[in-house]
Amino acid sequence: MYEALSIAATGLRNQQMRLDVIANNVANVNTVGYKSTRLDFKDALYTAGLVPGLPRSVDENQQKGHGVLVMHIGREFRPGNLERTENPLDLAIEGKDAFFSVRDQNGNVLYTRKGNFSLSAEADATYLVTSEGFYVLDVDGNRIPIPFGANSLEADVDGTLRFLIGTEEIGRAQLGIFKFRNVYGLEASGDGNYAATPAAGERRVADDFVVRQGMLEGSNVHLGEEMTRLIRTQRAFQLASRALTTADEMEGIANNMKRG
Repeated sequence: MYEALSIAATGLRNQQMRLDVIANNVANVNTVGYKSTRLDFKDALYTAGLVPGLPRSVDENQQKGHGVLVMHIGREFRPGNLERTENPLDLAIEGKDAFFSVRDQNGNVLYTRKGNFSLSAEADATYLVTSEGFYVLDVDGNRIPIPFGANSLEADVDGTLRFLIGTEEIGRAQLGIFKFRNVYGLEASGDGNYAATPAAGERRVADDFVVRQGMLEGSNVHLGEEMTRLIRTQRAFQLASRALTTADEMEGIANNMKRG
């Protein structure tokens, strides 16, 4: 009977985790560049129980499960819808597997789909930075300084930034936009940024993308899908809860019979 309680408890615990994942997705439905997450399950260990009166063979064994476990929490990298902002510092990438490269305050190179950039005036120059203050990097891994006197910026579809005074071009930079063999191997580091890992493979300069200026990539959360998952999770949670209650009642009956 204790085993039944344990199996039902795994269902309750892991369905609660799934509810948390869904809630996080819904909370980020309007977050720029957010990629939704999904929790997948796997069966816990199975053991073989022999059927009385039948030959002791593998084919005649009953397989008894021990509940459910979380297999992994995966991230879905499908592109979000592009939203027009008309801000020249807002850049969006068309293309599933391409990422802007940025450097955080600790010197770590990260990758992001968020293109809501701004300018940071420092002692030596003004640099292009992310909303967190991370430096946006060029294709060679260097910070992108804004030439002195530039009053406008134009971004070409290939990621070339052109700095202008009026209509006169005074400088250029090539955005560092990269892709990975396995984007699902990237490790989330918070705020829509990702760190490279051996599982993601070696980074390569992306070539199958288009940069859109004055636009941002929205969240790829689909509310209809999340509501469907929420209903399924609630039903599974109710079923596990009922199983736990039934097992507890049976335990109580057995205890009462023993005392009687």
